Amino acid sequence: MIELSVTRLNKRFGGNQVLKDVSFEIKGPEMIGLIGPNGAGKTTLTNVLDGAVKPNSGTVYLNGTRIDQLAPFQVANVGLGRTFQITRSFRRMTVLENLYVPALALGKSHRTVEIHERAMEVLEFLTLGHLRNEYARALSGGQQKLLELGRLLMLDPNIIILDEPFAGVHPRLLEIIYGYIRRVNENGTAIIIISHQMDSIFSLCRRLLVLNYGDL
Repeated sequence: MIELSVTRLNKRFGGNQVLKDVSFEIKGPEMIGLIGPNGAGKTTLTNVLDGAVKPNSGTVYLNGTRIDQLAPFQVANVGLGRTFQITRSFRRMTVLENLYVPALALGKSHRTVEIHERAMEVLEFLTLGHLRNEYARALSGGQQKLLELGRLLMLDPNIIILDEPFAGVHPRLLEIIYGYIRRVNENGTAIIIISHQMDSIFSLCRRLLVLNYGDL
C-alpha cells in the first residue's frame, strides 16, 4: 500500500519562513489537490518532497523509507516523481527518445530492450504512438504535457506530483488530459495536482490540501 507521511516540515530562506510545521499523509492511490495563492509555499513543498530542497526540520517518508535527505534521482528510485509547470522535454529529441531518458538517467542502460518495450507501452497508453518519431518541439501544448506524464510513467512511480498540468492546454483537450490522469490513478498511482484552475481540481480531486503562506 502506498504511504506518504510528511511530518512537521519547516523551511526557511534567510529570514523568510516558507513552510511552517507542514504535516499530511497520503494512504493508497488518492488523488489530491494542492492549492494556495502565489507565494504560499507550494513550489517549495514540492521541491522538498522530490529532494531538490532539503528542509530545515521535519521528515518525509515514502513506504517506510525516509526521503527528505535524498537527492532527486534517489527519490525517483524510491517511487516519487514530478512534472514541472514549464515542460522540460528535450525538444531536439524524438518523443520515443524522450521516454528513454528517465530510465537511462537512473542507470538502467543495461536493460535497453525492457526500456524500449516499456516506452512503447507508455506511448500506447497515452495514444502518442503515431508521434513516436516526431521531434518533441513539434508537439502541441497538450501533447507536451502528455509526454512529460509519459516520462514519469517510465519510472513506475508510486506517487506523482503534477505541477500546473493544465497550463497551456487548449480547453478542448482538457477532458482528454483529465481522462489520462484518472487512468493513471485507477492503475494504482497516487497523484498530487497543483493547479490554479479550480474547475479542474474539483473535477479530479476528492481531497484538498490548502497551503496559505507556509501554513497547511
